[in-house]
Amino acid sequence: MTDTTSQLDGVTIGLETVEQSAWTAATWFAVLSMAATSFALVSAEFLPAGLLTPMARDLGITEGTAGQVVTATASVGAVTALLSNVLIGRLNRKSVLVGLSALAIGSNVLASLATDFWLLLLGRAGLGIALSGFWALSVAVVARLVGANATGRGMAIVTLGVSLATIAAPSMGALISDWLGWRIAMAMTAGLAALAMLLQVLSLPTLPASTSNSLADVFRLTRRRGIQLGMLAILLLMTGHFAGSVYVRPFLEQVTLLDTRSIALALLGFGIASVIGNVAGGRLADASIRLALAVTAVLMAFAAFALVLSGAHIGIAFALVTLWGFAFGMAPVVLPTNLSRGAPDALEAAGSLMVVSFQVAISIGAVFGGYIVDHYGAGGPLTLTAVLAASTVLLALLQPRS
Repeated sequence: MTDTTSQLDGVTIGLETVEQSAWTAATWFAVLSMAATSFALVSAEFLPAGLLTPMARDLGITEGTAGQVVTATASVGAVTALLSNVLIGRLNRKSVLVGLSALAIGSNVLASLATDFWLLLLGRAGLGIALSGFWALSVAVVARLVGANATGRGMAIVTLGVSLATIAAPSMGALISDWLGWRIAMAMTAGLAALAMLLQVLSLPTLPASTSNSLADVFRLTRRRGIQLGMLAILLLMTGHFAGSVYVRPFLEQVTLLDTRSIALALLGFGIASVIGNVAGGRLADASIRLALAVTAVLMAFAAFALVLSGAHIGIAFALVTLWGFAFGMAPVVLPTNLSRGAPDALEAAGSLMVVSFQVAISIGAVFGGYIVDHYGAGGPLTLTAVLAASTVLLALLQPRS
């Protein structure tokens, strides 16, 4: 890195000094444009979950094959995350973010017009690049907008878009595809990306590059203890979450004996609680990142373990699923903020490692969760969630006090 200037109490990050209390209308507008971008990108990422049947039928492929469009997005995102901050060099970060939104627009349009599976896959791969590039830059950009001591609150607003998209995209995609077809639903995500890009153009200040990253710089960060602990926290907690959360519905069907409508209500509670968790996580992360990480992990561990023990009781199951949602809402704020504290002078490079850690955790969680549910039943993945979340609590105790 060519510039490693960073003072957390100053706050100087790269070339710009940011006042900690300067949450002006312009600051809010800029941060909200980032939240709109996260909503647009994650909506496009999760949309296929509600479109698989009509999409597969129209393209003449199986639903299992159609489901690989989600895998393509994640896989490309994991690979490009390491390279994104290297390839952009010293380009203005505002221009990069606007360009990534333009890529998302083009990718979603291509996917909506695809006449065969390979064109659809190409469109989704472009979305994966836009996603990984955006998230790799997100913490660094938010820190420059609001100041390092308010990064948690800033990221809480940005990741609010993730929670809203997680709730809305699959269900709205299914409804729109029933009314107007899956291609229109896919095209509408291009419209969301266009709106986000317009907000970026209007609200983001010019963001000259303060660093010029190389792949060696990115890997060099992994020698730092704070980065090692931050990556390990992501791997443990998110592997546990994605190993278990996919199988919450089967658990509620087989153990709690809920019908489809009741399960939908429980999952809605999960989604609403995750939005509240976003806000709480941001405030707690700025107050004490060590405490924030411990609380997030404790809540997830308790919710998963208590579900295994007492999930047969309907009222308890509803409460615990909601608690899990609250913990999950905290995680996308707390985990990146925690990792960034290990490299306040290299937030962009740390962002690349953050994205890679999340993608690896998602992949590992899916593999182990599937194996365990096949061999040990619906309660097995939730037990793994509890164990890994509890391990994250121990890891939090190793964090430096803040």
